Amino acid sequence: MGQNTEQLEQIKERIEMIRKRENLSYGAFAESIGIQQSTLSHILNGRNKPSLDVVMKVHQSYSHIHMEWLLYGKGPMTDENATQGHATEMLPSLFDENAINPGKTPEVPEYRKEIGLKQPQSESKEIVRQEIRYIEKPSRKITEIRIFFDDNTYETFKPDN
Repeated sequence: MGQNTEQLEQIKERIEMIRKRENLSYGAFAESIGIQQSTLSHILNGRNKPSLDVVMKVHQSYSHIHMEWLLYGKGPMTDENATQGHATEMLPSLFDENAINPGKTPEVPEYRKEIGLKQPQSESKEIVRQEIRYIEKPSRKITEIRIFFDDNTYETFKPDN
């Protein structure tokens, strides 16, 4: 069992070597292989051992890395004709004029008649005005005031009119 743990520890180191070789941040590398950044962090910090699933995802995402090297450290890391930063070369830059996968652009350019913007016409528009009307209600007069007391009595006051 000690040998198996040692092999998993070495796989972890080789995964870190791939990340550095590809010149990717931890987050970008985790995203490139399809795992959470926290999962990668746990593996690289030694909290978790790399699972077969993670190893396979690394190999699928970076197929130029030899599986035997990744698993056992035997043989070359990559083909001799593979260059540094292989994965980054495959991805187009945002600034490339000729992207590898340009999307669904038609090979034959479409001819479209452009419709120019109409010049604003100086027509007189009717001005809408809002008015607020204050409607006066007839003035009211106090006819009676009642004051109730806690002994269940009350007094009534009437103005002198």
